Amino acid sequence: MADLSDVQNALVAVTAQALYPAGTAQPSAAGVPCRVYAGWPVPASLDADLAAGITHVTVFPRDEERNTTRFPADWQTLSVTPPTLTLTVSGQTVTVGGAIAIPQNAVMLANGQPYVYALQGGDTLGGVATALAALIAVDIPGTVSSGAVVTLPADAHDLVARVGGHGVSIREIRRQVRHFQLTVWSDTPSHRDAVAQPMDVALAAMKFLTLTDGMAARLIYQGSPVSDQQQKPRLFQRDFIYSVEYATTQTADDTAITQDQLNVGVKVDGASQYDIISTTYY
Repeated sequence: MADLSDVQNALVAVTAQALYPAGTAQPSAAGVPCRVYAGWPVPASLDADLAAGITHVTVFPRDEERNTTRFPADWQTLSVTPPTLTLTVSGQTVTVGGAIAIPQNAVMLANGQPYVYALQGGDTLGGVATALAALIAVDIPGTVSSGAVVTLPADAHDLVARVGGHGVSIREIRRQVRHFQLTVWSDTPSHRDAVAQPMDVALAAMKFLTLTDGMAARLIYQGSPVSDQQQKPRLFQRDFIYSVEYATTQTADDTAITQDQLNVGVKVDGASQYDIISTTYY
């Protein structure tokens, strides 16, 4: 889920990239050394850096906040991780291949029944084959494994192999607008203006921030007050006020459905011959 701190960190990253496009080991685009961080400056540290010609740029959440939740949001697929394991059927054998990664499900269907093994940390290809053979052998005696190959007896039929991958779903549970103040603290008006200019361009060009949960946050310019009144010697300030509309989200792990099974019973009365008692997904 995205949090207030995630928005702050995203704004810090955008500002740092604007001021140091070639990397922080290189001079800043403003020609002025800068410290960019979330929070409010510590007075003693700010005074010492201003005296050394170092500009501070801070990102701080203001008190203005508004709930903009509009409607309940449904679950949406955020990401899908393709399976890395393979199961290959040839005659009465199934070969386990590919690479071990979790979470994944190895699924065998034999004689119309599903057999599912959830891969574990530390598994090997041979270990997966052994686990599947053990599950199948309960219903189909004579099923064995050797290395990464499972062999079923000649009377086993309808052999199908599948691998279930993994994904993540996400939904909004709340949405809000919060104001953020990005402040340039410089020792001279010229340094302040040199730092503010690339920041202004980068922020104005960006309509959406991508947050750590993969969702986009709307960035809206509100104003940029300038202060030349020296509250203390060698302090010149410019603020950028932006409102950010972002969602509080909830995520859930998903497992691919590889097989569904209907459990039915005879219906004594009525138009249908059978009733569905339950549905099981694998």
